[in-house]
Amino acid sequence: MRTTSTPRRLAEHVARLGEEHPPIDPATVDFTVRHPAELERRFGHVLDYMARVELEVDRNVLEITTMLPDPPEIDVVFYRDVWHPQETRHGAILDELQVRLGRAPATPDLDSVGAKLRVLGALAHLPAFQDVCRMLYYLTGMATERSAVLAYNLLHDGVAEMGEHAISETLIAPIRRQEPGHYAFYQLSARDLWSALAPWRRWLVRRLRTLSFAPVGANDAAQRGDFGAVMGSLGVADAPDDFAIQVARVETELLWAHRDGLAVPGYVARAFRDAVELARDRPA
Repeated sequence: MRTTSTPRRLAEHVARLGEEHPPIDPATVDFTVRHPAELERRFGHVLDYMARVELEVDRNVLEITTMLPDPPEIDVVFYRDVWHPQETRHGAILDELQVRLGRAPATPDLDSVGAKLRVLGALAHLPAFQDVCRMLYYLTGMATERSAVLAYNLLHDGVAEMGEHAISETLIAPIRRQEPGHYAFYQLSARDLWSALAPWRRWLVRRLRTLSFAPVGANDAAQRGDFGAVMGSLGVADAPDDFAIQVARVETELLWAHRDGLAVPGYVARAFRDAVELARDRPA
């Protein structure tokens, strides 16, 4: 059941994120790399994927405003004052690192809004569908940020094992400290809204989520293959279902609690398996 304390908790959480985690100052990042060729070989394409996804938050804001024509004020404060400035700075310093390694800059898509989101945006103008669209937004945010938390943890450990401590401690570690706060915002919001949805709205959320889920940043087959390659470099491609379970744990709990024993929704597991297979099918 929705409680009156949730909006206050959300407001306090967002305020704390803004105060305790300002955008990372590039001047605090030590870009020293001891073995640039090896770092580029092992993790160059991972840096490129992550930089692109982080830099695409400008397009993500367009998507949010299309999908949610009348969002709660706390959502606006979160994505305008906390999430957007933090994520764009993440993208900028990741991109700076990959350029210093001799790679081309990331090429983010900053202004495309897909047809599916435009349809949802049209539906969201109808009072009956507004909460459905909000729930989809929170679910997408949860999956995105949980994937980021896991990926940055793995990247940090891999870069540290190479002895690249300047990068691991002054670039990757500060980024990974900020991602859990984003995840917590979406999780609190999703739990609160789900508890208030009527059964038919829950059914519609499940149906639309089944049709629309995709790994973060994977908007076409090529990008899904890129995501699969990232999973391979981070060491999780051999067990994609385990990764899917970690990404979708709260989504499974909320949407599919009535299916006791379900480890992960099939659409999530299939999406990650498909990404891995697309990467493996590419020419060496």
